[in-house]
Amino acid sequence: MSNPRNGDTKPPCLPRNGLVKIPTQPNGLGSASITKGTPAVKNRLCQPSSMPAILSPALAHRSDLPIPSLASPLSLAALAGVSSPPGASLVGLNTSEGSEQPSPERLPGSPSERQLAVDEKILNRLFWYFSACEKCVLAQVCKAWRRVLYQPKFWVGLTPVLHTKELYNILPGGEKEFVSLQGFAVRGFDGFCLVGVSDLDICEFIDNYPLSKKGVKSMSLKRSTITDAGLEVMLEQMQGVVRLELSGCNDFTEAGLWSSLNARITALSVSDCINVADDAIAAISQLLPNLTELNLQAYHVTDTALAYFTAKQGYTTHTLRLNSCWEITNHGVVNMVHSLPNLSVLSLSGCSKVTDDGVELVAENLRKLRSLDLSWCPRITDMALEYIACDLHKLEELVLDRCVRITDTGLSYLSTMSSLRSLYLRWCCQVQDFGLKHLLSMGSLRLLSLAGCPLLTTTGLSGLVQLQELEELELTNCPGATPELFKYFSQHLPCCMVIE
Repeated sequence: MSNPRNGDTKPPCLPRNGLVKIPTQPNGLGSASITKGTPAVKNRLCQPSSMPAILSPALAHRSDLPIPSLASPLSLAALAGVSSPPGASLVGLNTSEGSEQPSPERLPGSPSERQLAVDEKILNRLFWYFSACEKCVLAQVCKAWRRVLYQPKFWVGLTPVLHTKELYNILPGGEKEFVSLQGFAVRGFDGFCLVGVSDLDICEFIDNYPLSKKGVKSMSLKRSTITDAGLEVMLEQMQGVVRLELSGCNDFTEAGLWSSLNARITALSVSDCINVADDAIAAISQLLPNLTELNLQAYHVTDTALAYFTAKQGYTTHTLRLNSCWEITNHGVVNMVHSLPNLSVLSLSGCSKVTDDGVELVAENLRKLRSLDLSWCPRITDMALEYIACDLHKLEELVLDRCVRITDTGLSYLSTMSSLRSLYLRWCCQVQDFGLKHLLSMGSLRLLSLAGCPLLTTTGLSGLVQLQELEELELTNCPGATPELFKYFSQHLPCCMVIE
């Protein structure tokens, strides 16, 4: 059994992207899910997103997930005299009046066994080994278990996801009643993702969640019809919000950003919002002097927008992700590198007009970069990799997915980077076995993705066993990856997770 650590302990049984679906409930919150943040290295294995999506229904009703060196939740429930079927409901809100939960006196077995089953010291250590989904099931066993599990420390880093239909109960007369969120408040959730909500839904949420005024630090609105007025009310009422995400919200305008954004926001993510253009960036740059992280996916943002950033952001902003900003060119990169010299994370993914010259500007001016994403930049060539290898000596992560003009020569430049730990070369169609030989000297590599590289052979891939420190190797859709090769890796790279 591995040793429990702090509240961020994540058991191996969690899905790769950290998503956990709450089992079906009778009170209207059956589809609510809880998300757990994961390192960027792991998130790369999924479709890039500033905030993870909901887990597939196939996993939603599983309560038999494996647990390392422990009995399953069902066997533990049996110890307490209660069975927990796969569809067991979450005691997230108020337990149904008619539900019966056993007291310690009613548990089977000897007195010492009953005492052991409800010993809070033991339970406080034991429950660290379970996923969020399993904790939801275990909280149904008895009041003693729920009392232990509902401590906020067990839910740190998790974000409940609530859809509009899950926020209301339908009364016998057909009227709608907003659900009780007391169960979430007991566990101290300080972040929520609301999907498909309107201005009225947000007002109801603020009125019904006890921690909404100052206790909520992070809010994400996805595919919502929030307007300028709703956005203004939300940020005015929820004084604790410092992280804000707006995704697929097409009813607010740039004027709404000017009227609602305030200086306490330190992280902002805006994606797929059709009314976001250059003027929105002007509002962000002028109203958010403490901004540390900006994630932007907007098709209509131009080079002009990147000139709005001021010296204030230059000192504080360390993360900038410009995803699929198609109109950004090298001129915009010039504005960005001079305004934001302290960046440590930069993504130009999908900025298809950026060329090698733009990468040269990045390499020469942003020497503090630790993560650089150039995926889906078709104009990037081996020359860009030479600039990166020469100047970015602190770079730990480099993403080159779909950079179709990169060849083995470019990999030879990267082989000199002693700090690089994660390298993504998905669908780099010109990379061959000879290029892999350059990577074999990179002892710092911990993660390597070669998914979809069509020219790599079994012979070339087998040489990767020389990277004994490798922890993760992705070979999805790689023709040279055969069953025999995977068996070979299991024998010679026992500590490396190979993704087929």
